[in-house]
This record gives sequence, C-alpha cells and structure tokens, in this order.
Amino acid sequence: METIKNYPPEEKSQNPVQYNITDVPAVSDFKTSTIQGQDVTPKFEGSAQHNYLQFGMGNYGKILGDANISKTLQNKIEVGADVHFLSTQGLKKEYPWDSKQSSTTLGTFLNSYGDKGKFNLNAEYGLNSYNYYGIYALEPGDVDLDQRVNQFKVNGYYDFYSNEILNDVRVKSSFLKDHFDAQENQVSVLANLSKHAVEIGKSGINLNADLGVGLEAVKSEFAIRDKNTSNFVNTSLSPKVTFRKGESYLMLGSSFSFLNSKNQNDLMTEQMKNNKTYWFPQAEFQYAAAQEFKFYGGVDGGLKLNTYSDLLQQNPFIVSDQYLRPTETKYHFYAGLRGDIDETFKYDVSAGYGKMRDIMFFKANDLFDYTSVNRSAYNFANTFSAIYDDGNVSDIKGSLQYFPLANLVLDTEVKFTKFDLKNYEDIYNVPLLTATIGAKYTMFDQKLLLGFKGIFASDRTTNSFMIEGVGSPMVYQSTENTNDKVGGYADLNLSAEYKIHKNFSIFALGNNLLSSKYQTYKGYKVLGAQILGGVKITF
Repeated sequence: METIKNYPPEEKSQNPVQYNITDVPAVSDFKTSTIQGQDVTPKFEGSAQHNYLQFGMGNYGKILGDANISKTLQNKIEVGADVHFLSTQGLKKEYPWDSKQSSTTLGTFLNSYGDKGKFNLNAEYGLNSYNYYGIYALEPGDVDLDQRVNQFKVNGYYDFYSNEILNDVRVKSSFLKDHFDAQENQVSVLANLSKHAVEIGKSGINLNADLGVGLEAVKSEFAIRDKNTSNFVNTSLSPKVTFRKGESYLMLGSSFSFLNSKNQNDLMTEQMKNNKTYWFPQAEFQYAAAQEFKFYGGVDGGLKLNTYSDLLQQNPFIVSDQYLRPTETKYHFYAGLRGDIDETFKYDVSAGYGKMRDIMFFKANDLFDYTSVNRSAYNFANTFSAIYDDGNVSDIKGSLQYFPLANLVLDTEVKFTKFDLKNYEDIYNVPLLTATIGAKYTMFDQKLLLGFKGIFASDRTTNSFMIEGVGSPMVYQSTENTNDKVGGYADLNLSAEYKIHKNFSIFALGNNLLSSKYQTYKGYKVLGAQILGGVKITF
C-alpha cells in the first residue's frame, strides 16, 4: 500500500506537493520473548491494517486479542478505535509463586484533512499487570508479588502541507499511576518552524532553514521507601540550516536546553534545585559519490529527561521509588557509509564516539528490609533501581536489507556498544553486542505470508546478592557480587498467516523456538517455546 504522509484537498490537487522519501533502517518487528509475551502477528504488506478482529490462543495460557475499527465521516474526518490484549499464565513449572502477566491497551483516534494541513488526535489507556517474580536469593513460598501500571495518554499533531514558516506542531501528555501509588504527569509541546527549498543563485544548491522550539515538563512522585519526588521543566531551541545539492548536503546547527530541576526525598534535609543552560553541537554532511556509495558523518548531542514511564519501558521490574535525573550527551561524533545497490541491497554502516554525563543504567537492589517476615512484593532482592555515571561511549552499527525476489525481503542489524565509565568498572545490564536477522516471504499470490526473526544478545554484567538467614529470631545477611553475569541468548521466532478468503485468515506464531529460558534480568526467566494460533476477520 502506498503510504502518503499528507494529501491536500481535491481543490488543491493541481498544485504538486513535494515529498521526501525516507529510508527506513532494518529494524526487528519482533521483540524478545518476555514472559508477558509480545504481539508479533504478521501483517500483509499491501493491505491496510484497519477494520479487523483478531483472536488467538497458545500454550502457557497465552491469549491474544486485537481489534481495529475506523470510519471516514463527512469533511474527510476519520474516527476509530484500537484495542489490544495479551496475557499469559507465566512459568508455573519454574516458580512456585505467581508469574502471570497481562497487558491491555484501549485507544481512540481522529484524523482530519483540512485545507491547509492534517490534524491527528489520539487518546490511549494502557494497563500492564505483572509480578516481581524474579526471586533467586530466597525461598519465599506463596507471596503477593503484584505490580500494576496504569497510563493514560493524549496526543495531538498538526502537520501543514507546505513547509512555509510553521511546519508542524505536536502536543503530548501522559498520566501514570502504579500499584504502589507512584504518580507521574508529563506534557510536551514541540513546534517546528521552517523555510525550505530556497534556491541559491544558479548553483543548483537549495537552502532549508529550520527552528525547533520545545517545552517539556515532568512531575514524578513516589509513595514508598525514600519517597523521591522530582520536577523537571526543559525548554529547548534547535536552529539549523541545510545546504543540499542532489543527494549531497551539509547541515549546520545547534541545540540549546534551559533546564529547571527539583529533587527531594526523605533522606535529604532540603530540596535540591538546579537551573542550568546547555549547548550541544548539531552538524551532518553527506557526500553522494553515487547511489551505491554515500559517505556521511557529523556530531550531535542532547539532553534526555529520564522519566518513570521511560524506565518502566526498559525494565518493568524497577522498584516504585526512583531518583530521576537527566542524561546529557555532551557530544557524539559519527561517520559512516550507506547506499542502495541496484535496488537489491540497502546498507548502512557507521561508527561513533561520544562523551556523556549521568548515563542511566539499572542496578539490582538488595533486601530493603532485613528483619521483616511479611515482606513487600519488592523486598526479595527482585527489583532494580536507576543509577547514573559519567563516561564515554563507543558504538559500531550496521544494517542490511536484501531484496533477492519481489516476494522476499531479508534484513539484519548489528550493534556494538562499549561504555567506559568513571566510577563503575562495567555498565550493568547492557549487552556489548546485539543483533537481529529477519525474513518475510509471500507465496500463492500473496495469500500466504511467512516471517522469521532471530534476536541475539551477548552476556551482560550485573550485580547480585547471596542472602542467608541466621540466628533466632532469624536475621538475614547479604553478600553482594559486583561482577555477576547474565548469559546471552538466541531467540528464534516464526510466523505464518494464510488468507482463506479476502475477509478471513488464520495465523500461527512460534516464539523462542529454541526453548531457552534465558534471563532478561537476573532472576527473570522468559517463557520457553511458545506456539499460538488464531483467526483474523477483516471488514
């Protein structure tokens, strides 16, 4: 299906609109087989994924349900709803305690195509219910390990058809609350101003001028342990100019951030306040020697606000009490080579080096309470906390897409990332090497779609604890290992969908087919081999 970013009203169709084709890197459609499972249902290329119902069941008590309904009203207004549900009974044979999990997402959206631009508004409610089941240092028996995260999002987006002065405006908001009464409110506004395609004399060089203006505010409050609270307000400006001739270009710019931050917890005698201005370089060039060989390089940097919501996306097993601070990339130099060979091979290889402050990663927590018998869900050395360190990062990335046949696509991606930290000898819970390899193949006049994705990761360093109880009444003693290892893994996934009728198809999914119960974090094994089958109805 042809994907169109914007399409103007019919009365403007005589005025041609310029579109830029963006190369999409080879990225996995699959995720690692975390215990809650992932929706990796195949999607037919060339058919819009609108107006369908989908249901499937598999081993480990897995249930999958999806629905999408949309309708175009008068005045080119489209409204719709989107529903996703996925649940599993967990690893009952691995753990004597509860490890079941489920995730539910309910969303509505509105798209409107006006005279000057496209407007999108969407609202989404998500509930992720799971357990802190990764207990490796104790034998607690049957305990309540429940954690639930509720999140409501409202996003708005207006994109003008032309790139004259005001290009687009984006507004995002999020409201989060979890089982332990942590709360986080987040809102951001971004406006992009631009003037594009200004010809410079008769040189054949075009000038694009852009200015991004952004505002982001986050307030996070935790109700347990140290009762951390944080408030961040970040204002940003990103001016840049781009000189382009053909597929070669030079971009020069900067970004500025003005951050107001406040942190407080029960251990502090007074609130920590900080107002700081940051400057980051922004520059990139590309020299297109040919379609097959495009040399590029540049430098960038920036400030990232680490929110509780973002941390939960990376590691859902963090304790509901986090000290939050932003990560600063002072600079990151990179250089690479990319190209498209006979529309058969598309590749991109690059290497980079950067300097960062407050690099965020996850450290395993010890027992919070050494004496209590009735422990809380997070009090079994089974949670993690965000920690920060300064350092340098070196990275090498490569991606390749290969189109040997019209109905076959192969892709692979490899990433090597090495951190040299100031205070820690190794970064915790970050693999040195990750890789994916995938394939999509259609048969029988596109009635059958087959998919494959392999996901690989190297070993990770982590800290861990050995805990024993002594004396009467029992007192727990703990010993920390700061150089423990979590093994690497290979996760192989297959998918198939067959269209019996234009409105009816059946599908099957196979996840983690090597049946390796590897760990995502210390103590957290994933589901073994998973087979799920189901039906899909489109209308």
